[in-house]
Amino acid sequence: MDSVTFYKMSGSGNDFIFVDNRDGSFPHDDPARAAVTLCRRGVSVGADGLVLIETPDDPSLDFRWRFYNADGTTADMCGNAARCAARLAYMLGISGKDTSFLTGAGVIRAEVLESGRVKLAMTDPKDTALDRSLTISGKKYDYHYSDTGVPHAVLATDNVASMDVAKKGSAVRYHEDFAPNGANANFVRVEKDKTVTIRTYERGVEAETLACGTGAVAAAITLALAGEVTPPVTLVPTSTIPLVVHFAQNGADVTDVYLEGDARLIYTATLHEDALA
Repeated sequence: MDSVTFYKMSGSGNDFIFVDNRDGSFPHDDPARAAVTLCRRGVSVGADGLVLIETPDDPSLDFRWRFYNADGTTADMCGNAARCAARLAYMLGISGKDTSFLTGAGVIRAEVLESGRVKLAMTDPKDTALDRSLTISGKKYDYHYSDTGVPHAVLATDNVASMDVAKKGSAVRYHEDFAPNGANANFVRVEKDKTVTIRTYERGVEAETLACGTGAVAAAITLALAGEVTPPVTLVPTSTIPLVVHFAQNGADVTDVYLEGDARLIYTATLHEDALA
């Protein structure tokens, strides 16, 4: 195959493979299958997802993306990947510091800050609900819910550090209450300084990730509606690289949601055909 340049990026520990595919040269007729292959850690590049940057049909936009989870499924939105996309587009000259691009969740706008961090305008949350409950192995668990581009359950716990996120997160993600598509599971604790410790089990990756942007937004919004925090909300994910969620709150209405956080280019390299084998 012809050589293909890719960019390994990390958004607060959530890592992604980016390919500038505006010329349509990505060497695979099945990007979903390529994502599964490339995202395998230890035997290929390894990542939480694959993102193809492509030319938009709408000339008012800077680019569009195709986003694939590590298991080959698609997701409408990923906050950490979107921040990385905005910074990479700026670094490659695809856009300026202010950018607009198309995702499955609609048009996303972002600003690359002088620090290299990115402030991302999120879609308004939908279907937000507090104090729901579900039963797992005969035990009842309370949770909040919000769709912040993808669906999220937010569960408060005092033992975030010792939580078996793989086991409990999988049980929540595949719970019949969220069928057929499932939901991401976020385990949170509000600290004394009102920062929020958060660990997330992500569908599509089917494991705990070091950070989840849309999960951080869901947690910040639902905890604010529950009266436990006020915006802006700082959340500390497993990576310990903080995310900040800004929003306006008027009673039960939440608008003007922004996710601010780290977006770094780790390395640039060339794909060998063995990587797709």
